[in-house]
Amino acid sequence: MEQRVSLVTLGVRDLARARRFYEALGWQGQEVERTVFFQAGGLAVVLWDRDLLAADCGLPTEPSAEHEARGAGFGGIALAHNVRSRGEVDEILAAVRAAGGTVTKPAAVNALGFYSSAFTDPDGHAWEVAHNPGFTLAADGSLILPDFDADL
Repeated sequence: MEQRVSLVTLGVRDLARARRFYEALGWQGQEVERTVFFQAGGLAVVLWDRDLLAADCGLPTEPSAEHEARGAGFGGIALAHNVRSRGEVDEILAAVRAAGGTVTKPAAVNALGFYSSAFTDPDGHAWEVAHNPGFTLAADGSLILPDFDADL
């Protein structure tokens, strides 16, 4: 298996609402058979009905009692969007609020020294927005990881 991600599919309760949210952030989507595709750098973010996505993955649409006991709600996935400046973090947060998202962590310098924040879209999908000067962004927005071993 190659080391890459091609698609990130988000299960949503209301496809039209989810599409409006992402388009209000400036994303341009294409709807195909009740699914919305957004080109996002070298991968795609896809919006699809939450129950259909669960069924397609062979998962129950309702959490089990065991899942409830572990704290259903957060699906264990956070998407990250790195930007080139602290100002871009703040601009994105303003757009998120205007589009109906919820800022769940105010922007601040974290313990690792980069400026970050977090928000959820209307379906509760978690996103981090960060300016990390140690991570290079190519002209097309692709993330180029540093050689972590070089700092040891």
